[in-house]
Amino acid sequence: QLQKDLEEVKELLTKATRKRVRDVLVAEKHKLELEIKNQPPPKPKDVAEEEKSSLGGYTVKINNYGWDQSDKFVKIYISLNGVQKLPAENVQVNFTERSFDLLVKNLNGKNYTMTFNNLLKPISVEGSSRKIKTDMILVMCKKKREEKWDCLTQVEKESKEKEKAAYDTADPSEGLMNILKKMYAEGDDEMKRTINKAWVESREKQYKGDIPMDI
Repeated sequence: QLQKDLEEVKELLTKATRKRVRDVLVAEKHKLELEIKNQPPPKPKDVAEEEKSSLGGYTVKINNYGWDQSDKFVKIYISLNGVQKLPAENVQVNFTERSFDLLVKNLNGKNYTMTFNNLLKPISVEGSSRKIKTDMILVMCKKKREEKWDCLTQVEKESKEKEKAAYDTADPSEGLMNILKKMYAEGDDEMKRTINKAWVESREKQYKGDIPMDI
């Protein structure tokens, strides 16, 4: 905008004939030149924003994976058809001590992402890496301590503990009841009929005095 003002002032200067008008225009010209000179340089685009705009296509979140572990590494296997045909720089993994995120750019016109936050235990950022195999990416998270992981993330651990607590009661018959209730809630019609039948039969036996324990 300032540049356009300056150009117009210069044009007016070539047409101005009266000294007073020329003096005003010269002063304005100097003022505009100074303003343009002191303008801050255009800010570089945010790197993430730039990368996002260069991605093109649309982004798919990866939810399916497999994993196992050795003494030193936790290994996450992600299947992606044709990933080995991409340039290596199109498969990026960023590690932190308790997370990693994967970005696969422009695979058959789509981008793929996967993020793991709150890993169960800390990992070594420097020692972690990724390998591109045929139709698969292998993410290698280097363990900081050589110990067994029961699951991948803190959230999974908490979920398992809650489930265990529901069945781990002091009264064994209550624990069995919880399991039966869960099976009934999640089962199909056949499963529900089977549980109902077993329940009725057990009540009948109890009333007859055949079994003292109420299941």
